[in-house]
Amino acid sequence: MSVDDRTELFTIGQLAHRTGLTVRTIRFWSDQGLLPPTTRSGGGYRLYDAAAVARLELLRTLRDLGVGLDDVRRILDRQTGVTDVARAHVRALDVEIRTLRLRRAVLRSVVRRGSTTEELRLMHDLARLSARERQQIIDDFVTEVFAGIDPGSSSGGIGAAMRGAIPADLPDDPTDEEVSAWVELAELVGDPAFRRRAREMAVAGAAGEDSPPEPMPDVTPARDALTAGIAPDSPAAREIVDRIVDPGLSAGQRVALADRMATFTDRRVERYWQLVGVLHQRPPFPPMVPAVEWLIEALRASR
Repeated sequence: MSVDDRTELFTIGQLAHRTGLTVRTIRFWSDQGLLPPTTRSGGGYRLYDAAAVARLELLRTLRDLGVGLDDVRRILDRQTGVTDVARAHVRALDVEIRTLRLRRAVLRSVVRRGSTTEELRLMHDLARLSARERQQIIDDFVTEVFAGIDPGSSSGGIGAAMRGAIPADLPDDPTDEEVSAWVELAELVGDPAFRRRAREMAVAGAAGEDSPPEPMPDVTPARDALTAGIAPDSPAAREIVDRIVDPGLSAGQRVALADRMATFTDRRVERYWQLVGVLHQRPPFPPMVPAVEWLIEALRASR
């Protein structure tokens, strides 16, 4: 063969040695029409010139980048530009990267939670939903709970807040806490018992006469009492209650106040907002419901 690159021809074996590709790969690409031989030897062997070598280098680069054979063919045949294919490929890679990050976050959460096989399946199914599908889960919950309630009422406002509280999408690289929060939130709003309880609160709030007391009593002393282990039916608790509510309230008024507070107190509803806070990357807030529950018991016991 001539040493002149304009006339030098290479066999598939020589191309493999020159490029580091395997003979099998080059032969496959040639069979697919991606690398047509320049000519054939007298014995029928495929031969390739310098232009074919350059084509092979481009072909290898495109395949290393993950570009599909059909797109490679169009680029090599100049039916489309490299820029257009690269742009489409970037979009595909973005989706793939996001999927891998979600899978990683799910697996991290599984490790942290010690999840069962069923929980793993559920977490994977929920985490891979699109933003629109995730929002639909919340919309279905709010629609059922607040059906027929005036949007302009306080309950209607709460429903609108719950509907709009979920971020449009999970972050590109969600933490395992964020994935766990979303999964727990989806499980919560799908629980029929939780839906019934939320509906009960929404209807009571819209009724007016059962609206929660305004303003809500400061339950800080109740939280301190709970932390200190003071029983709500103890003499010490009665003294604490007198600091929280009007000491002049009769036993019946205290029970009525406790009943109204109980209507609008639920740990799962508070948990809903805690999970929303995780998804918005807000600092966690201390739970208030346990202190309110202590106060409710103390009010009822003080009669």
